[in-house]
Amino acid sequence: MNSQVMPLNLLPLGKPGVVRELRADASCRRRLLDLGLVTGTPVEAVLRSPAGDPMAFEIRGALIALRNAEAGQIFVALL
Repeated sequence: MNSQVMPLNLLPLGKPGVVRELRADASCRRRLLDLGLVTGTPVEAVLRSPAGDPMAFEIRGALIALRNAEAGQIFVALL
């Protein structure tokens, strides 16, 4: 099965995805990994601020806000 891969900040609201790759530098990568964003983690875009930045994502049962710059470094496949 071939899933569409996209940056997390482009994941449509209410659509589930799964983390496929992190393309962040070392310090940002460490923070993202600490938040639970490891390969295979399910994630869903839940809320977008009125200005569009930041966005809230459900990750491992927690609601996590990420700026577009951070979310753009996380690549997910649609489920």
